Amino acid sequence: MRLLRKGYRLKNVSKSFYIGGKCNISKDFRAGDFSYLGPNCLIGPQVKIGKYTMIANNVSVIGNDHVYTNPDTPIIFSGRPEILETLIGDDVWIGAFSIVMAGISIGDGAIVGAGSVVTKDVPAYSIFAGVPAKLIKMRFLENEIEIHKEMLKKIDIKTNYCKNKELNTTILL
Repeated sequence: MRLLRKGYRLKNVSKSFYIGGKCNISKDFRAGDFSYLGPNCLIGPQVKIGKYTMIANNVSVIGNDHVYTNPDTPIIFSGRPEILETLIGDDVWIGAFSIVMAGISIGDGAIVGAGSVVTKDVPAYSIFAGVPAKLIKMRFLENEIEIHKEMLKKIDIKTNYCKNKELNTTILL
């Protein structure tokens, strides 16, 4: 992974960040500990993802990069606005083939369903899906949100990659 991060010229990603395959990633991409980017993703400039965040295959974080409001100039010649920062929180899961428009914020613990188009901010711990993406339900109950927030602060986290196999993992942050 170190060589892959170097090949992509990613200087602002955690040493535990993992890329699942060939992607197109802006050099200013920032990624937290144990975050994952699936194959064939397109990540534009000014994108930051938090720790434990999973972005599935073929996800794009793009858009908001053309001035289209000038009636006397074709869009192709109208220039580009300032690029807005896209913030994706901790422990977020974005499903395959989703599109997240640039400048959006996705809160901690949120889930975006596969094939969704995210055109507005996604609140923490919500599940959004659809075109355009809208609230489906909340991921946790209020008391569970507090438990999850405390878990995100821990260094030792229980991992369970296989149904009957549980490991205690010390995460070095």
